[in-house]
Amino acid sequence: MESVDVLDQRGLAFFNVFGGVAGYTRKPEGWHQGGGAMMPVSNVDLPERIFARWQSLVEPQTYKIGIRIPQWVRDEMVRPERVYCQGSQEWRDDYRKMITLGMAPGGIVKVWVGGACLGFTEVGRFQAEIEPLGPYKTGKGIYYRAPNPEAQAYIDKHGIPYDSW
Repeated sequence: MESVDVLDQRGLAFFNVFGGVAGYTRKPEGWHQGGGAMMPVSNVDLPERIFARWQSLVEPQTYKIGIRIPQWVRDEMVRPERVYCQGSQEWRDDYRKMITLGMAPGGIVKVWVGGACLGFTEVGRFQAEIEPLGPYKTGKGIYYRAPNPEAQAYIDKHGIPYDSW
């Protein structure tokens, strides 16, 4: 992940709220239904739009996308739900206060909303566009890193399962 920026419902922009290495489910095909690497973001109101830029290292390619978060998602984020939480072994009111972005080769993005003790609900599937300036917007084409030899051997043998996402 090169960057994640958020425009909240008040119209305030928050830049670089997340960057770094995205979580990996160790499952080469399909989706995992939300969760994964998380980064808490403070002082941001409910999101209106989320902008992301990332590198797909297996292709290699850099993608960017702007995703409008529908009103029904913001409504879900402020609605408490009584749930039994496995982690704390108790009943409590929980909120769907987490938005997860799942990125896949080919620039495919899925978005989920969920909570610590609640399941994740799919918001939508989106197609990103190629970032014309490439990695880090430098135009130099230097990616974070190439797949390690074991991963590259797997890709060479099995290919990239684009149609599974």
